Amino acid sequence: MKAMTSKEVTKKVFNKAPLFILDVRNESDFNDWKIEGENFEYFNIPYFDLLDGVEEILDKVPTDKEVLVVCAKEGSSVMVAEMLEEAGREVSYLQGGMKAWSEHLEPVKVGDLKDGGAMYQFVRIGKGCLSYAVVSNGEAALIDATRMTDVYLDFAKELGVEIKHVFDTHLHADHISGGRKIAEATGATYWLPPKDADEVTFNYQPLEDGNLVKIGETNIDINALYTPGHTIGSTSFVVDEKYLLSGDILFIDSIGRPDLAGKAEDWVTDLRNSLYTRYKQLSDELVVLPAHFMIIEELNEDGSVSEKLGTLFAKNHGLNIEDEAEFRRLVTENLPPQPNAYQEIRETNMGKINPDDEKQREMEIGPNRCAVR
Repeated sequence: MKAMTSKEVTKKVFNKAPLFILDVRNESDFNDWKIEGENFEYFNIPYFDLLDGVEEILDKVPTDKEVLVVCAKEGSSVMVAEMLEEAGREVSYLQGGMKAWSEHLEPVKVGDLKDGGAMYQFVRIGKGCLSYAVVSNGEAALIDATRMTDVYLDFAKELGVEIKHVFDTHLHADHISGGRKIAEATGATYWLPPKDADEVTFNYQPLEDGNLVKIGETNIDINALYTPGHTIGSTSFVVDEKYLLSGDILFIDSIGRPDLAGKAEDWVTDLRNSLYTRYKQLSDELVVLPAHFMIIEELNEDGSVSEKLGTLFAKNHGLNIEDEAEFRRLVTENLPPQPNAYQEIRETNMGKINPDDEKQREMEIGPNRCAVR
């Protein structure tokens, strides 16, 4: 019996490889959130139903496919995998369980910048979060970093670059930001939109419309565009006149929801104006790099998530609703459930509370719920 790491499973997702997943969590947990892959198959049965043995499910577990047993933290999947092996089956278990899956970050190079730098995307495959590193001439800027700060620090060390700036496009409500912690560890400047920062308890550099931040010696400008709607401070970045980092305003297959601060009716007009007016003024050739993805089909062949702005204006339903009343209904009614512990997450990102690592993990468990489609 062997352990399969989240990184190995991520490669299977990227490569569209087949995998049979035996998920032994409770049915409600499985239905709410599971490992997704285009060629993955699933069978869910709670671990408690297998305490007397696995004989009753042997006919459900294929012998001609790779089988992965999954649970919340690892322990139950190890025990089920052992029982399956004793029954003559060859299986793996997910190392660290769904907790590890939720935290895995996979760096993917998105492309080069004009003067020799590069843009990297960190795909948090289990939660749909996307964060970024702009690298040039020995310096780096991070955007929408997650709380798994070691990944970014190790990445910078491996590339031999110094993290000089850390940005959050908005005050996040679905995951805990690592931006402030990284800034403290590296001496980098931490930027946050001031309209999202009324209640924060720490010092920050106000990220306002028209800010130009140079990374390295090359002419890489991070030009902030005030684009409210998901939050009142939501800010987009244009990097190197090539990439549009859209935060949680615009995704590949959906648009941002305006209700995570309880202000849906107030902010829907801002959301529409940001998407239908401010973004319309930008080049169709800009490559949109969002802060989240919603469905596995949004991944490109290399595992990255991106699309040209002009393509999104042609294909994204949320950008093609002419009637304002219909748009208002879309983003204020029939919304998906709000993220797990989103109020506590917002308060953590404001610096009002400081939960320990285990509590932070619990707060973040669950799927991405930042979008409407």
